[in-house]
Amino acid sequence: MSDVPGPVNGPPPPPRHGCLTALMILVGIVLLLPGLCAVLFSTITLFNHRNATDVMPFVSVGLAVGAAGVALIWAAIRGRRR
Repeated sequence: MSDVPGPVNGPPPPPRHGCLTALMILVGIVLLLPGLCAVLFSTITLFNHRNATDVMPFVSVGLAVGAAGVALIWAAIRGRRR
């Protein structure tokens, strides 16, 4: 028989800071607003049958900022991975 060591449990991770988590969620919610505006502007543009090329850069940036907000909220809720 071979001596295979079992999984080694290290020290527990340090506790999370509640204020930092709350701040990350708050900033994430604020970053969701440009994404919401981008969806609203693109919907208005499509329903008015206008050429969407003039607002497309703004919609793209707004969606990217909104995605960053979702990622920040997700990171705040999940916590640090070890």
